[in-house]
Amino acid sequence: MPNIKSAAKRARQNITREKRNRRIKSMLKTSIRRFEESLESGDMTEARVKLNTAVRQIDKAAAKGVVHKNNAARKKSRLSRMLNKNVAI
Repeated sequence: MPNIKSAAKRARQNITREKRNRRIKSMLKTSIRRFEESLESGDMTEARVKLNTAVRQIDKAAAKGVVHKNNAARKKSRLSRMLNKNVAI
């Protein structure tokens, strides 16, 4: 337990931010998983919609600092490559 008042406040803020970051990361993973599931089902129109949702979630997470911007760019690139590969088949 912190002895200094500012350290106690910092600990409370860290807990709040950790909860927010977990929620955002969970939403991010869920949107990516839903995109991959729609891709496996073979419905390309649904997959495009899910890709747009996933990209939006990735951008929001990067803007809030939950994931690094390069990490976000890599995720978006990989997801779009997955979609393009399946459309070409």
